Amino acid sequence: MSDPADARGSISGDAHLMPVRVYWEDTDAGAIVYYANYLKFTERARSDMLRLLGIDQRAMMERDSGAMFAVRDVTASYLAPARLDDDLVVETRLTEMKGATLSLSQNVMRQDETLVQTQVRAAFIGLDGRPRRIPAEVRDRLTALTKRGGEEEQ
Repeated sequence: MSDPADARGSISGDAHLMPVRVYWEDTDAGAIVYYANYLKFTERARSDMLRLLGIDQRAMMERDSGAMFAVRDVTASYLAPARLDDDLVVETRLTEMKGATLSLSQNVMRQDETLVQTQVRAAFIGLDGRPRRIPAEVRDRLTALTKRGGEEEQ
């Protein structure tokens, strides 16, 4: 069972902020982050955001017969490169929640510079791949994040 205390990052207002350090394994031959690794960074940030909000994905899968979030589509705009040893932050915001889908905006930043912007739509699905309604408890925890609107976590 996951513990919110194990989550990386923090909540600031309506955003989850997760630090990322760029290691050799994240880079290409020029010591620049390989483009697909930004998607790994954003995936980790989404998972840790859920964990920090107290949403246990493993328990959800067990309780709801294998139901889980799966990325339906993603768009990415690469604005500037990150390099070996850079300290980055992935900023995640929930922009829309429907019956079975979440839309999120995620920016990968180095200090105040946005390097990559992504838009992600994730569907809540069963093992059969069919959409399912997002459970009420999960909806409530995600809605609480969007209602924080600029309040700093203490």
